[in-house]
Amino acid sequence: MPASLRELRQRRKSVTATKKITRAMELIASSRIIRAQQVAARALPFTRELNRAVSAVANYSHQDHPLTRPSQDPKRIAIFFITSDRGMNGAYSANVIKTVASFRQRVEEEGKELVRYVVGRKGISYLSYRGLPVAAHWEGFSDAPTYDRAVEIANRLQEDFLKPYEEGGVDEIWAVYTRMESMLTQTPRVRRVLPLEVVEGVHEVGATEVVPLYEFEPDPNTVLDALLPIYIRSRIWFYLLQSAASQLAAQQRAMKSATDNAQQLIERLTREANQARQAEITQEISEIVGGAGALADLTDND
Repeated sequence: MPASLRELRQRRKSVTATKKITRAMELIASSRIIRAQQVAARALPFTRELNRAVSAVANYSHQDHPLTRPSQDPKRIAIFFITSDRGMNGAYSANVIKTVASFRQRVEEEGKELVRYVVGRKGISYLSYRGLPVAAHWEGFSDAPTYDRAVEIANRLQEDFLKPYEEGGVDEIWAVYTRMESMLTQTPRVRRVLPLEVVEGVHEVGATEVVPLYEFEPDPNTVLDALLPIYIRSRIWFYLLQSAASQLAAQQRAMKSATDNAQQLIERLTREANQARQAEITQEISEIVGGAGALADLTDND
């Protein structure tokens, strides 16, 4: 049964209000993406120099540090993944959760235990609904992370990695975050956080190349004790920033699609309302003409 003119107008009014909301959210996400990219750009020089410093100590001191020492027989693997706190950002959280599910399947096929750390209410809800245990979770800052939060997360991961296996410690920690390739492409990635594998700055030494000499004070172990925790925090901070930018880009794209769909629906409802109005007018004219004809027939009969 065709909708009445009043119903069509009410639906068009409702869709128009929805379009205003989605358009506003699209503009907000677009502006916040710029700020997120600026924060990531400002953090890049420090991260680059920190990587060089850690690379120099790790590669030229040849020290066996607990944070860089791999387990000979890993039995308990931890996964740390970042989702969003709110919806309306397309398949952003769903893609991360699918990546985590694939990682979990691989770990279980190897006969290892999986421990979960999650950021974002979407990931927390996913695990809670399925009754899956969570070692630690954080929420409320997925689209606007701070360095203090990165420090808190890194400290917890480092503490559980250094803890003995018998006391609930983990042998490896992997992170799943979303890398922002462009405004249209955001790709979930899996990276190992602990034990650390520092490879930047390592290259083959040529026959005529002079190998640099390093002197560490007070000693390499003390330097590593100071640098490696900062290095881990920097990695977690990078993952949070990339995920936040990816989430905002996904939200901007989803809201733009919603706005375009609302505009198409408004145009369709407008056409249907016009057709309904024309039908009403035609019906009214037909009734008037019919009534006039009936009156004329009565007059002729009299």
